[in-house]
Order: sequence, then structure tokens, then C-alpha cells
Amino acid sequence: MSIEKLKVEYEIDLLWRGFPLHPEIPEEGIPTEALFAGRTVDIEKMRHQMKEAAALVGLPLEQTGMVYNSRLAQELGFWAESQKKGDEFHRAVFKAYFVSGKNIGNIQVLVEIARSVGFPGDDAEDVLTTRAYKPAVDMDWSLARRYNIHMVPTFVMNNHGLFGMQSYEILEGFVVARGARKR
Repeated sequence: MSIEKLKVEYEIDLLWRGFPLHPEIPEEGIPTEALFAGRTVDIEKMRHQMKEAAALVGLPLEQTGMVYNSRLAQELGFWAESQKKGDEFHRAVFKAYFVSGKNIGNIQVLVEIARSVGFPGDDAEDVLTTRAYKPAVDMDWSLARRYNIHMVPTFVMNNHGLFGMQSYEILEGFVVARGARKR
């Protein structure tokens, strides 16, 4: 993945941030068609474009036809980062959602994802049921609104943003233009 390559080649730190992408979606999710109902969106074309963009950066992408709420996954992601396994957890969530079509709004699904990267399931479930990282995600959502972030992924460095999935070359140009130094 491009970000991992950048982290190896440049002196940059990656900080994951939560983003309110369709926060109105209920835990059980909704069909993609329902999300875009009443709008002139060619869903098949959008799926094709997303799959092509993902392929450019080496990400497998399958569309299951369902969209799920990512709020709890973001909260558990904060916890995973505090345990020094943030990148590993985020990759597992992406794979669960974008490749396997799993409902990342469901606590038990998230507990299984946490277990898959080595966390005790009881600890992950406790984090989710107590909403221990809710305030941290709330702060991120406020930050996203302040920066006018409207899509994922968005890369921010030195108060400049780059939106959408990007090739390694574009990401490299972005970080170099903002002062990143080679290792």
C-alpha cells in the first residue's frame, strides 16, 4: 500500500482520524441503492471507478451492495492505536468491510476483527460497550468539519489536503511538497 511505502521512505508519521461518512446509517446498514435514492448517481459506474482506484494502490475491493456505519470501528481504532496496533487494526477493518462485506457497525464483528489482530475479545467489547473513545472520535469529527473534509481517504499535511485514493507518485509529491524528508 502506498502509505506504508511512504512511511518507510520518508520521515512522516501517520495519524488516523475519524470521519463522519454517512453517520445516519443504522447499525444493520442499508443497501447502497437506498443511500443514493433520489439522487442522479450511476451506482455501477461509481463502483467501477472505486474498484479501479483501489487497484491502482494495490487494494482489493469488492462491493457487497451494503453500506455500514463506521462510528464504532473508529472508536475501536483509537483504542487499537493506544495499544500500538492501529495500522494493523485499520487494515483488518478495511479488509473486513471492503473485501468481505462485513458489518463494521456491529459490535461482535468488530470484536472478531480485534481478535484477528491479537487483541483480547473481552477488552475490545468493553471498549465498545462503554464507548470509552467516543469523545476522541467526536473531536475528530469536529476537526473534519473544520477542514471541510468530505470524502475518504483524505490526506492532510501542514494544513493542506489531498482527497481520494491516490497513486504512490501523487502521494509522494504531496508529502515532498510539504517538506517530508527521505530517510
